[in-house]
Parts: sequence; C-alpha cells; structure tokens
Amino acid sequence: MAATGGTGDSAPAPAAGEAPYAVELRGITKRFPGVVANRDIRLRVRRGEVHAIVGENGAGKSTLMKTLYGEHRPDEGKIVVDGREVSFRSPADAIAAGIGMVHQHFMLADNFTVLENVVLGSEPTKGVRLDRTEARRRILEISDRYALGLDPDELVENLGVGARQRVEIAKVLYRDARILILDEPTAVLVPHEVDELFGNLKQLTREGLTVIFISHKLDEVRRVCDAITVIRRGTTVGDADPRTTTVKQLAEMMVGSELPSPETRTSTVRDEPVLVLEHLTVRTPEGRALIDDVSLTVRAGEVVGLAGVEGNGQAELVDAIMGLRPLATGTVRLDGGTKGDGGADRGGAALEDITAWSTRARREAGLGFIPEDRHRQGILLDAPLWENRILGHQTLPPAAKGLFIDKKAARTDTERIMKDYDVRAPGPDTLAVALSGGNQQKLIVGREMSSNPRLLIAAHPTRGVDIGAQAAIWELLKDARAEGMGILLISADLDELIGLSDTLQVMLRGRLVATVDPAHVTPEELGGYMTGARTSAGAA
Repeated sequence: MAATGGTGDSAPAPAAGEAPYAVELRGITKRFPGVVANRDIRLRVRRGEVHAIVGENGAGKSTLMKTLYGEHRPDEGKIVVDGREVSFRSPADAIAAGIGMVHQHFMLADNFTVLENVVLGSEPTKGVRLDRTEARRRILEISDRYALGLDPDELVENLGVGARQRVEIAKVLYRDARILILDEPTAVLVPHEVDELFGNLKQLTREGLTVIFISHKLDEVRRVCDAITVIRRGTTVGDADPRTTTVKQLAEMMVGSELPSPETRTSTVRDEPVLVLEHLTVRTPEGRALIDDVSLTVRAGEVVGLAGVEGNGQAELVDAIMGLRPLATGTVRLDGGTKGDGGADRGGAALEDITAWSTRARREAGLGFIPEDRHRQGILLDAPLWENRILGHQTLPPAAKGLFIDKKAARTDTERIMKDYDVRAPGPDTLAVALSGGNQQKLIVGREMSSNPRLLIAAHPTRGVDIGAQAAIWELLKDARAEGMGILLISADLDELIGLSDTLQVMLRGRLVATVDPAHVTPEELGGYMTGARTSAGAA
C-alpha cells in the first residue's frame, strides 16, 4: 500500500532476533505556553535507512528533531535509541548517544580550515597542543570512507555550498555519530550538488549509519529515502513508501492539496524600467571585486531571475541596491514614485539616481525587500509580531502617526497580515521567536507586499517554507507582477527561478556571465551555467 494513516504504528516491530530500531519515538508530546507543538508523535526509524519526515511549516518537525537532539525535553513520551530508553538533558547527551544534527544554516567559521572547523570543540591534543597529525588522519579517513572529498587544509571561505555541507557532515561523523539528522539539506544546492549529496547518503547507509531527512522537496524525498513519515499539526498522520507513493499523494497527506507549480508564461512586461543598474562594482577593503561591472534592468511587470551558486556575489549585489554596501563605481536608478531622500517631492520624475540615498530613503521611495537571511536582516526574534510588521516601515502608514508610532494601527494591520498570509500565531503580541521558520517568512512577505513597492527584491522568498506556503507566495508574486510590480528574484530553487522569471541572468564570480531563456532552459542546464561548466548562453 502506498501510504498508511494513523499514528505511525503501521511500521512493524522488528522480528525476533532482528536489531532494534535505530530510533523510536513513543507518544512524544511537547507543550509551550499557549500551544502544543507535538502531540503523541510516534516514529520508528530502521537502522541503515534514510527516513524522511515531511510536513507543513508549523507542523512540529523542528520541535520534534530538537527534542530528539536534546534541545528540548518532552513533556510526555519516550525516546528509544538502539533499543535503549534515553533521556537527554542537552545536545551533548545526544551526541554522546551517537546522534548528530546538520542544521539548515551552516555553523562554520569561514576563516578556519576544514580541519579546524571539524575538530572545534573536540580537539585531539598532544600535551597542551592540538594534535594536527591525528586530526588530519581521522578527517581523511572519514572523507575517504564516506566519499566526502575533503581537503583538511582548505579554508572554508574558499569552499562552495556543497563542500561546506560535507564539512558539516564530517563534523558529526568525527564525533562518532551513527544517526544523522539533516535539516533541509538540499535547500541551497544546485542539481549536481544534490546528486553528490545523495551519493554521500548512500555511502553512509551502506556503512550502517542512519539518516533522518527533513525536506520540503517531495520529489527528492521520494528519490533518496527508504521510508517517509508525514506530520500534520503536531501529530503523525501516516507513513508512506516512496517507491509506491506519488508526490501528489504526499502533498495531499501534508496539506490536502496537489503540489503547486511556479509556472507562468503570460507576459506582463511593460516598457518602463523600474530599476536600472549601471556598471556596479563593489570591492573588499583589500580591493578584491565582489561585484564586477554589473549592469541590469528590471521593468514594470517583469520578474528578472538571478541564478548563481551562493557566494558568487548575489548577496553583495542585493546589499548594494539596498544601500547597505558602498559602491566602488556605478549607479543605481529607481522609479519609486514622487518622493526622494528625506521625503522631498520629486515632481513626478520617473527614474532617479538613488546611489547616494540612505536605505530608509530607498524604502520610502518604493523599494521592497525580502532578505536572504530572515534572522539576520528580516526579523527581530525577541520582538512581538506587530513590531516586526513595521520593521523598515516605521515612517510609513500604518505605523507612522506624526513623529510617533501608532501601536494600535500597527497591531490591527498585523492581524490583517496574519489572516491574509496565513501566519499561524496566537496574536500580534506573540514574540517572533515562537513562530516556525515558515510562519516567520510569511510575516516578512506579508509586510513587504503590503507596502506595494514599485520594485521588490525577493531573495530566496520560499526558503524553508512548506508547499502550501510556497504556493501562496508564488501566487502573490505572480499577482504583483501582473499589477506592474518589478521583481528581482534570487533563489536557489531552480524550478522556482525558471517558472517565475521572464528573464534569467546567471551570476558567477561577481559578474553576469549569461542570459538564458526560462521558457527553454532545464534545471540541469541552468546549473551548468551557474558553475561555469556551460558557457554557450548569450553574455549578459
């Protein structure tokens, strides 16, 4: 049978003489003030398999994994590892029990070598010194055994995203983990890096290790996993066999609807440009070019997609447009209506040189921003939702009331955004830290779309959200495009880039190196341009 309902008890217990499950969660319940994050969760993971956990944002996946990893203690239920009941007071206890976790956001020091990152906190010593010979031996042994391809002496800042992830995997293997939790491991990888990761996972399981795989990409879940458990609204709703369960069936188990598509081919592009970048160059203090002579135009009603492996200048380009990073050369011109720096009336002028404007003035002139890293640039975790709703918009309605903040209006509008954008929280005074990552993202999207910008910079707008929220965000971007908004879209999801974009630019080593037609390019071809393996597309 393709999928089974219930609470996860459909997986049979090991037969007599068989090894116990690697992980069993028996009736796990975890409560926080005002919310039950997990309710009677039951999960069985066989040793030596890749077991997926899928569900909507806010379904309880992250809480469950943090409980397994010792960051939370369950209010009810039991955790059983290799047939032995355990009680973890901290991640250190979980690590000691052979459980390691690779988080979605990598925790590496760029100015350290691979060796230094891997051994950090578990350094082998010779007397009072780090025993580099022993550390190198162990890392090379792990790298060779699991086909990770690591150079212990390479600086992490020189590594691509896929290699950085392999360093994170090596970190947990170095600590003798037998059970690996991977949180959204393919979120920032291009297709060939996904293939490499899946090859690594096969090698891990061949060696007897167990992998718990959390992902929103259901096609990848079916491709790499041996078993699937679906969680909805805090409880287990069923198990599925990836060999016989379709993506459509998985989506229906998760959210009750079919898998959405970003595809849009009806052109809404207008003649008037809303953003023009002319010969932008950004350099490090040492003079190295992070952005090298980039020129780009976004028109009203157009989605310009920017494809590139992370670390090739996309983040620096966004910072330059937002006024967060100084230019060495170049000009930024924006059509943002009639208001200039300090709110001065521009008399209805179209494009205006905003190169010297402050970030606040650019925002007031009609520049919307969905940041790449919501925790670093998009949200204040320890602030209530209504304060996060006005973040970056303090001088604009509904927040502004003369020189003061209109808290009542801000709370009311936050409630509207929560309703319109399905932000699941008790109310506008809830702290942002209490929300799942997907609900935090929906709040940010709702805030930026509510300001009705002329140009929206959308950096990874659906990263870390479930398929239901992803579909909603896609529709919002399509509707805004149809109404004349210009959108600069940066995404690691190549299907998203291809489906939503009217024009696709490829960025490599700080330069725009190719222009490709989203109507005809495949994800594999686009990945080739992004890595420099393909160079036949027209130069940007």
